[in-house]
Amino acid sequence: MKSEDARTPSADQISRLKDALETADAVILGAGAGLSTSAGFTYTGERFRKYFGDFIAAYGFRDMYSGGFYPFAEPEEYWAYWSRYIYINRYMDPPKPVYQNLLALMREKDYFVLTTNVDHCFQRAGFDKKRLFYTQGDYGLWQCSVPCHAKTYDNEDAVKEMLKQQKGRRIPSELVPHCPVCGAPMTMNLRDNDTFVEDAGWHAAAQAYTDFLARHEGQSILFLELGVGGNTPVIIKYPFRRMTYQNPQATYACVNLSEAFAPLEIADRSICIDGDIGEILRRITD
Repeated sequence: MKSEDARTPSADQISRLKDALETADAVILGAGAGLSTSAGFTYTGERFRKYFGDFIAAYGFRDMYSGGFYPFAEPEEYWAYWSRYIYINRYMDPPKPVYQNLLALMREKDYFVLTTNVDHCFQRAGFDKKRLFYTQGDYGLWQCSVPCHAKTYDNEDAVKEMLKQQKGRRIPSELVPHCPVCGAPMTMNLRDNDTFVEDAGWHAAAQAYTDFLARHEGQSILFLELGVGGNTPVIIKYPFRRMTYQNPQATYACVNLSEAFAPLEIADRSICIDGDIGEILRRITD
């Protein structure tokens, strides 16, 4: 059920969130796609047309995300599409400094980041990589498509070479990546089916998150949910609400465009702000 706190951002709501940030013993950031969208990483519109005009003309793609699931007939074309996709969403900086502004609010705080985003914007903005848990993978990593082993591989150099050499929506055949162990095609390290590889780095980050929660159990914790939608609520949204309910010292904050609400059971300890995340962060820093 919804609380009655979700409405157009007011000065009081901004002040309450600012106070919660300043007084919390620890902040646990839960970030979804809405945060990167606010930073300018849009998958439709002008940005999509700028980088994928030839694919749009050939296949009628309406957005970058759905195009990533298209069954391309040849791996050379598949990797031409995906090398662009990876580069602009993983190795380019977002157009707006939303992540940098968020980091400025966290500098003096004991924080940890749990995110379903796979664009690595937190680390590029300067967040401590030991305080980050990317649960759903990373655009910057490949894995064996089988997978024959639980290891991931950085793809930056290979992706940039694909961009450099692609012509006519294709890359040279010799650039198509294959598993160095079994020879099977490589694929993205993204959790879209049961072949997702949880490598040593993934498990280390999961343990760091568990340790952080244990270290701050019962303390004044701000569970700050930013741009989390309803696609995977069991990763961030539901656990944040549950842990807030179980800890009388905790506060739950949900900042999202058109999807900011909290259960009535924790409404008196919730701050729900309906609006653009980047603008709200700016107002807090101001």
